[in-house]
Amino acid sequence: MIRQPAVAGQFYPGSKQALTEEVDRYLKSDKEPVSAIGVVSPHAGYIYSGPTAGKVFAETIVPETCIVLAPNHTGMGAMAAIMSEGSWELPTGEVPIDGNLAGKLKAACDDFSEDVMAHVQEHSLEVQLPFMLARQPKLSIVPIGLQHIRYDACERIGNAIAAVIRDSKQDILIVASSDMNHYEEHETTKKKDQLAIDKVLELDPQGLLTTCASERISMCGVVPTAVMLIAAKELGATKAELISHMTSGDTSGDYGSVVGYAGIAVR
Repeated sequence: MIRQPAVAGQFYPGSKQALTEEVDRYLKSDKEPVSAIGVVSPHAGYIYSGPTAGKVFAETIVPETCIVLAPNHTGMGAMAAIMSEGSWELPTGEVPIDGNLAGKLKAACDDFSEDVMAHVQEHSLEVQLPFMLARQPKLSIVPIGLQHIRYDACERIGNAIAAVIRDSKQDILIVASSDMNHYEEHETTKKKDQLAIDKVLELDPQGLLTTCASERISMCGVVPTAVMLIAAKELGATKAELISHMTSGDTSGDYGSVVGYAGIAVR
């Protein structure tokens, strides 16, 4: 199956030239890219989250193979929905799915369900791909959509991802797609975001889930981020770095109701 773009022309430009120009503008950085085990990158309209996402991928080496973990906003499909064949079409090219790697993940963890419907209208994974493809023309992915699963399921999935990556002996980046707190005023969002960011920087996946629940932090990709952290720790991660933190108010000038965006690398 070729998964057609769902939000081209909405979240990002719909033409190849316009998208290429916008992505290239956001990918400008004075820093040399370095390797990472996992990253957190936001997924809103590029006018808002593009500066943060661009900085994440500008400063991170994007290998030929990536596992992309994204929240399920639509409620369609399985709790842990994986696609293991086909490709994702973008205005700037086509990104093939690594069927071999996807098959190994399904064999390693019964929580995964083969499910296209969870991905058809979901934007949170799609908007990462133009940045990743611009950084890595030979990109292939394993797309995984996650709903609000329990922590024990997060552990099973994260541990399975780590085991498969370790056994593959490939350089594979785990991308967790997430925006931060939603629709509160700027200062409240920045404070709430920092509580969640601190847990990511502490490499504390369970603490991240607990903090977001207890402090009512509406971080939509909290589960993908927790799964990424579990896998990264199993793969030997020892530190995380905050690359960027901003809100939609920094773009719109409206600080009364904002969404937060954070970019984080885990190494």
